[in-house]
Amino acid sequence: MKKLLLFLTFLQCFSLFAQSTDREFEDLVHSERKAAHRRMAFVTNPNTYNYDLTYHRLRLTVDPNVLYVSGEVTTKYIAKENLNTVTFDLSDALDVSSVKQRGVDLSFVRSGNNELIVNLPVVQNINVLDSLSIRYSGVPTSTGFGSFLVNEHNGTPILWTLSEPFGAMEWWPCKQDLNDKINNIDVYITAPSTYVSVSNGVQQSRIDNPNGTSTTHFKHNYPIPAYLIAIAVSNYQIYNQQGGLGTNESPYFPIVNYMYPETAITNTASLQVTPTIINFFESVFGPYPFRNEKYGHCQFGWGGGMEHTTVSFMTAGNNGGYSRSLIAHEMGHQWFGDKVTCGTWKDIWLNEGFATYLASMVIQYIDGESSFITDKGSMINSITSNTGGAIYLTDAEATDVNRIFSSRLSYRKGAMVLNMLRFKLGDTNFFQALRNYLNDPDLAYAYAVTPDLKDHLEATSGMELTEFFNDWVYNQGYPSYTIGATNVGSGQARITINQTQSNASVSFFEMPVPIRLLGSGGQQLDVVLENTSNGQQFIVDVPFTVTGVTFDPKKDLISRNNAATLSATSFELQNDVILYPNPATKVITLEIPNAISLKNCVIYNALGQKTQECQTNVIPIEQLTTGLYTIEIFTSEGQILKKFIKK
Repeated sequence: MKKLLLFLTFLQCFSLFAQSTDREFEDLVHSERKAAHRRMAFVTNPNTYNYDLTYHRLRLTVDPNVLYVSGEVTTKYIAKENLNTVTFDLSDALDVSSVKQRGVDLSFVRSGNNELIVNLPVVQNINVLDSLSIRYSGVPTSTGFGSFLVNEHNGTPILWTLSEPFGAMEWWPCKQDLNDKINNIDVYITAPSTYVSVSNGVQQSRIDNPNGTSTTHFKHNYPIPAYLIAIAVSNYQIYNQQGGLGTNESPYFPIVNYMYPETAITNTASLQVTPTIINFFESVFGPYPFRNEKYGHCQFGWGGGMEHTTVSFMTAGNNGGYSRSLIAHEMGHQWFGDKVTCGTWKDIWLNEGFATYLASMVIQYIDGESSFITDKGSMINSITSNTGGAIYLTDAEATDVNRIFSSRLSYRKGAMVLNMLRFKLGDTNFFQALRNYLNDPDLAYAYAVTPDLKDHLEATSGMELTEFFNDWVYNQGYPSYTIGATNVGSGQARITINQTQSNASVSFFEMPVPIRLLGSGGQQLDVVLENTSNGQQFIVDVPFTVTGVTFDPKKDLISRNNAATLSATSFELQNDVILYPNPATKVITLEIPNAISLKNCVIYNALGQKTQECQTNVIPIEQLTTGLYTIEIFTSEGQILKKFIKK
């Protein structure tokens, strides 16, 4: 099954090269939606499920002055069942002149449904490898955006492709939907020799032809879906860089950038951050997935970007340079989207949420924690601007491009759900789980769905995450928290957590809740409380008198309309109420002045869990296990906390 998507310039970036505004982010997401057409007419073609692609050789002849393509595509494939015919996805606007197998012409028909159906001369048995060569030509159609386009930059012609999600069939015969990846490809581009040609993988050669054209050969030896195969042709200026951590295990690899000459100076300046980002990603997620070939950028004529494998197609900003967040986003897709590709459109967040969060991690890495917090806060504000919406799509939503490319849900909520998983699991477990996910033999250079990610997170952390995924991935909305804090004794405070939910699909959002307690002398204490029920109370040790309380100071939770208040303190009772014996074995006794009446007592274990309640001053504890306990004592004059040891 396949991957999905392309670009993005992500909100507030705080670098010299990139300060994308929220408006720019929305414009770029909007461009992705347009690239995918209004509503996808092509969702899946079961007629292509009966064979497995192993190889494509594309020989293409193009001219950036002319909207036209002619070519020959040779395909190797393995039969998954006995075959009489082989079906390819191909736009009806393109004419097929011949189909050959080992030099012999085969008959074929066009179904009228953007298919090419090839009749085999004999039955091809299951598990047998064979090949076909298809010659075709024509003017590629434009379905909303145009997967194959010619236009100009600064008066110079340019040709480029952007096939996401189902545009590859508009310019070459392929298997279009999310059920297969091609093991390796060769791409030969013949174009006027005044221009530079670009494609996936490593350039093998450029040969000048007698007729004023040149043929450039690219080879890509990693599995790739059809929509990530791309070409571009223009008067590109090439700027080379080097990426990689440079260790024996991870040597350097080339970064090849194709730029318009008129913006080369500013592009070169903006690209200086590229090695820093790719080396950071390598240090966190493991080696760049295509390091035996290259990474790079190719300037093209559409707002935003597209993460074509090994060469992201990019648009420069108003200043002529690339935004840092766009560089980070498209580069992040090389791990999450190109190496491991979302298996269905319903799982789009596995591509877009990750790429958005990786761009945010670059803010944390380069600009620091304060900028990272600001960025997360901006995402939260966008996510909670509407009370509903899940990041996992329904079947109906998976046919709606506007919903698939929702900046609020697929991008930002997907990113913040990953941040909450990081917060919940801790950095060590979270990043190890992601490395395991990327290197899983069943997922690497293949496809993944949401349960695959969940399985790796659970296996690494030892946590059960069904409730989390139900609340935050499959269902909708967000919580609003009310936090109450009270000083209840010397060096202790009681914190009460309540929440309401914005959408009825979730009855309660279980999540660790971060709270910051403040003191009058500038002291602060950050605590994380595992909130599993409404009205839950926690007793925490605080080495100062609490004078203020802040909810989620580092913006780690998706929430809105929160309130945190400090209630009146009560220290007077601490010396008036006496607990004995301590340690105790069978009972403890509370000695309370006659002027004070006892209302209730609650005993908590060392984990803050309530173990028993009572309304008398003689309290049996024989049933308790050995350990340290806290008793909260409610009286007519207020409440206090005391500790005791059960022997």
